[in-house]
Amino acid sequence: MKILLDAMGGDNAPDATIKGAVNAINQIKAEIILIGKEEVIKSKLQEFYGKSAEEISPRLKIYNTTETIEMEDTPTVAIKHKKDSSMVVGFRMLKDGEGDVFISAGNSGALLTGATLIVGRIKGIDRPALAGILPAYKSRLVLIDSGSNTNCKPINLLQFAQMSSIYIKNTFGIEHPRIGLLNIGTEETKGNELTKESYKLLKEKSKELDINFIGNVEGRDAFTGEVDAIVTDGFTGNVFLKAIEGLGKFVKRTLVESLTKNLGTKILAIPSLPAIKSFSKTMDYKSYGGALFLGVKKPVVKAHGSSDEKLFEFTIKQAEQFVNNKTVDNLISEFEKNKKTE
Repeated sequence: MKILLDAMGGDNAPDATIKGAVNAINQIKAEIILIGKEEVIKSKLQEFYGKSAEEISPRLKIYNTTETIEMEDTPTVAIKHKKDSSMVVGFRMLKDGEGDVFISAGNSGALLTGATLIVGRIKGIDRPALAGILPAYKSRLVLIDSGSNTNCKPINLLQFAQMSSIYIKNTFGIEHPRIGLLNIGTEETKGNELTKESYKLLKEKSKELDINFIGNVEGRDAFTGEVDAIVTDGFTGNVFLKAIEGLGKFVKRTLVESLTKNLGTKILAIPSLPAIKSFSKTMDYKSYGGALFLGVKKPVVKAHGSSDEKLFEFTIKQAEQFVNNKTVDNLISEFEKNKKTE
């Protein structure tokens, strides 16, 4: 297996991408190909480790490119004109079978545009969507769409539900994953036109498409462990995602400050340290990797733009699992099957 990594994408690139790849290389079986400006990557490897890529691991490779898509670039223009950018080259290598999965923390719009235009959509899927993974009580929660489609139709949310159901079955072994629709109330009549029409469509098609639709889910109930995926449009999903990440940071910071306020609180906190560390690890979104771009013909993973080396490490390991679980193959198979029965 070959993991293609956009070494130049992200706020902390190339330092974080390189360090994350080196941290992950001995924890996985796959080969990692760092795509980007070769001279820069080689220089950074020498600076951080005093070794070449081959000396670090024979499975760590470099593929040279001359351009970089910047965060401020217009997505469609960048994809069309920056042909030798690390992102466009990564997508072309993925499409041509020179890699099995592509990871980037770069320009989100360009990533989604490139994945759709270069790699291509799975037949039967109108709009691919980002499926982010969040912590939940004694489990995990898939949030789809977490930011790729700001304007959606009910058919899109139905397809998001179907994709997340297939993904969860393959990845976590849950036979009938519980899929909820993010809404402002649990009643069928609650919400705007999109959520009300989506509810009707999900209720009507869930049995036919083998979706275990459990109805509307309010934001406060999303993390109870009683739902495996929540479906929403990309605008709402991205606001929800960032609010949760911000809350996690707030809780962690407040807890640390409270426990280290003075000598007395520090002493009292000692017996609780194992539980506090466990809680902190559970709340740390970095340990859950990036968001999977479900609905394109090959595996694509969107890492957080602010990813550090730890998050890249986890995302690389997640990407290997994504390929091994054959989620994309199963999505293609299921949607082709549905198309034949229409």
